[in-house]
Amino acid sequence: MATPSGPSLSPSRAADFKTCPLLFRFRTVDKLPETPSADQVRGTLIHAVLERLFDLPAAGRTPEAAAALVAPEWEKLVAQEPELASLFAAEPPVTAGTSVAAGPPVAAGPSAAAGPSAAAGPSAAAGPSAAAGPSGAAAPSSAPAGAGGPAVPGSPAARTGDARPSPAAGGGLMRDPAAVAAEADATGQAALIDVPSGAAEAARIAAFLSGARDLLAGYFAVEDPRRLEPAERESLISTMIGDELLLRGYIDRLDVSPAGDLRVVDYKTGGAPRQAFEGRALFQLKFYALVLWRTRGVVPRALRLLYLKDAEALDYSPEAGELERFERTLLALSQAIERAKRDRDFRPKPSRLCGWCSHQSLCPEFGGTPPPYPETVPISDLTPDAEPDRVGTLLRDDPLD
Repeated sequence: MATPSGPSLSPSRAADFKTCPLLFRFRTVDKLPETPSADQVRGTLIHAVLERLFDLPAAGRTPEAAAALVAPEWEKLVAQEPELASLFAAEPPVTAGTSVAAGPPVAAGPSAAAGPSAAAGPSAAAGPSAAAGPSGAAAPSSAPAGAGGPAVPGSPAARTGDARPSPAAGGGLMRDPAAVAAEADATGQAALIDVPSGAAEAARIAAFLSGARDLLAGYFAVEDPRRLEPAERESLISTMIGDELLLRGYIDRLDVSPAGDLRVVDYKTGGAPRQAFEGRALFQLKFYALVLWRTRGVVPRALRLLYLKDAEALDYSPEAGELERFERTLLALSQAIERAKRDRDFRPKPSRLCGWCSHQSLCPEFGGTPPPYPETVPISDLTPDAEPDRVGTLLRDDPLD
């Protein structure tokens, strides 16, 4: 794919700007490095295992076969990214200030940086329907909490009564307790209390791999891969909208029924609380649905989120009119991003999601100062051609996803 001459968006970077314009700047303009967490790396490992699982003959796609893929897929990841092994070389540090302090709703900042309305999220009336998907294994469907569906992070509904981390006394990273718990779970800390120090690294890796196998059990609780033949896996899709904005992203899996119905499937493996992040996840799936509709002329019949940790599935059925509105939202979002780039105005937008951010030391909300704005980056071409949802060459999951 040629380098785009104009702006481009991926679902994660679009969601970044909606969540916090300053986070978008750190990741897309400054391109600050982010060390992946064990929870994030475990998600990458699970995605790799599930992709390889469908390389097997249908009858061989069993829980035992999936579990047997964990160790070799981990070895492949480490061979390509050796620094991943260092995640387990030392005990994860205890982070200062893991409490979450309740505070009043925080304003989103100036309209130029805040992005368009959060109406891009799923409509309140549209409930999940397990029957909507193409033929294949029927997975149970669970609706999000509340009759109105999940609120998109950053929307007034999501901010009202929301809790956000307070800066740690004396400095230091402030972590959401759920983020700390997710990292402890990924590294198996609860099972390593009595392990001798000399054996701790090997024990942590063993606990990490065991936790990955446990997540795979959650997958088999909601789908039977022996009854599925995905049309595409880990596929990059892209389209132009309005002759001015390139949309692209990687989909975990695309199912196509004999009748031609499309179902987009996204695996969610992290320990992030669903009530805080489900709106972001559905935004991502609607992004994919729009790209598929514009490139193939078919509105996907179902968008499916598979929560492996909870062993639950959420199905959502988009409509053409809804995707048209979503397209206008993305165009408005892109225009807001370009204004923010031109004005060099990326404001922080405090929320509970701050507790999952690795850039707090540079954030004014935590007493930090952002780095000088890059002088050599062209205004209209800040997003590289490589899909920005990938960390390095391998890591697929955004820490907030």
